[in-house]
Amino acid sequence: MNDTSQPPKTDAVPVSDFYEITETLAPDELATLKSVRTFMETKVAPIINKYWADDAFPFELLPAFRELNIGGLGLEGYGCRGGSQQLFGFVAMELARTDPSIATFFGVHDGLAMGSIYLDGSEEQKQKWLPPMARMEKIGCFGLTEPLVGSGTGGGLTTTASREGDTWVLDGQKKWIGNAPWCDISIIWARDVADNQVKGFIVENKTTPGFSVEKVEHKIALKVVQNGLITMKDCRVPEANRLQSAKSFRDTAKVLKMTRYGVGWMSTGCQMGAFEHALAYTKERKQFGKPIASFQMVQDLLAKMLANVTACQTMMLRVAQMDDEGKLGDHHASLSKAFCTARMRETVGWAREACGANGIVVDYNVARYFADAEALYSYEGTFQMQNLIVGKAITGISAFV
Repeated sequence: MNDTSQPPKTDAVPVSDFYEITETLAPDELATLKSVRTFMETKVAPIINKYWADDAFPFELLPAFRELNIGGLGLEGYGCRGGSQQLFGFVAMELARTDPSIATFFGVHDGLAMGSIYLDGSEEQKQKWLPPMARMEKIGCFGLTEPLVGSGTGGGLTTTASREGDTWVLDGQKKWIGNAPWCDISIIWARDVADNQVKGFIVENKTTPGFSVEKVEHKIALKVVQNGLITMKDCRVPEANRLQSAKSFRDTAKVLKMTRYGVGWMSTGCQMGAFEHALAYTKERKQFGKPIASFQMVQDLLAKMLANVTACQTMMLRVAQMDDEGKLGDHHASLSKAFCTARMRETVGWAREACGANGIVVDYNVARYFADAEALYSYEGTFQMQNLIVGKAITGISAFV
């Protein structure tokens, strides 16, 4: 089990950064990354296993999280932190290295919720909503997936939006919505019954009649993230809260492209954390009078884990560079999400194997990464859907139904 009596090291390069990719960051960005690492290792790591086991969110950490000043990372103006997409990716990776749930919480708020307003909102909407969200005074979620609609959201949303004068009436349900049980703002995507196109709406959770959220219980992955089942019955939203530039699912997809490869970063961080904990365990655990890290088969597992981690790190670095250069396409994002999450599944499985029976006990950390990986593998589009997007790009032929 972890010994929390000694303060963790905070400035050392993680052993999982084998090719020292963090050194590609500019000095000011590297300083930001180190501040995030310090926060995660000193504030989050000592308590996160308890919250994971209790299926609870550590609200006590939010004040210190706000002080990191990373709200709106990767977004320019409107009180946002800004910075390169490369920095955004490294921060997502660093968050997930300690806990994939905290990384997901931040990704939903900063990437999906704020990103929707940033990419699809009017100037007035950006001025109104982004500054308090950047300060994390208002926390957001992203309501796209439905109880019976996942991969088919592009053309099959059952949540409807009907316009009545200057008001829109929303009816339907959204499921698996991270942050929904407690956050302030929901970005809800619904099918306009007038033109059958997908539109986006900013819904104020706590003051909008007809809007309710039920927490999704009994999850085995990302247990710290509070997921919700949103129900909207005659939920009335003003026209002023309709995302003015979101006129079809293509505008939804702009947001998803940005966040999809963010999951590649998070799955890379998840692997890093699992590998590092497994490595530490094998150096401490003794059999036949010596550490199991000295055994050939264990070293083989460790080397394979590190190879996966390093391959994903270098892939994600190039994808972030392409995004900063304005070259990133949906197919690039999809390939990175599919590859990194698949390698993550291998890595966390090997990490659990290296820890033997203790690999299924949360006190040794690896079990948390092992379980959380299953959610990262599935959300933001399944492995198979990502491969079909790539397949269309390389063949010119769509295999979608």
